[in-house]
Amino acid sequence: MNKLIEQLKRHEGIKLKPYKCTANRLTIGVGRNLQDVGISEEEAEYLLQNDIAEARHQLLTAFPWMSDFNDARISAMINFTFNVGIGTVKKFEKALAALKEKNYDEAANQMMKSVWAIQVKGRAVEVTEQIRSGKWPD
Repeated sequence: MNKLIEQLKRHEGIKLKPYKCTANRLTIGVGRNLQDVGISEEEAEYLLQNDIAEARHQLLTAFPWMSDFNDARISAMINFTFNVGIGTVKKFEKALAALKEKNYDEAANQMMKSVWAIQVKGRAVEVTEQIRSGKWPD
């Protein structure tokens, strides 16, 4: 199996971003045809776990004081980071200032005043309520 893997890597190459193969199919990795094959649920879960870990790392690197948040609040902020990216999170200056002061109502209010809240609707309501209450939704 190891020889086959090495041969396929040599023949297909390893591409970490989607590209069009010679048959004009959207492809990634070592020749994975995303258009026709896609990914399995297990692969999606694996990618999700990695993406959550990366969002958490970026968030806590940028705002180490968030490590004091309870599970519901830090998870809400990871959800937000996952959704918009750390660069956009950093632009929420008023919400971040309120979060740092543990003024969760004001932080939630500031987040709900954003274009993000208009775009994602119910997601924003749920995430900001988690921030406000420090509890997971029922």
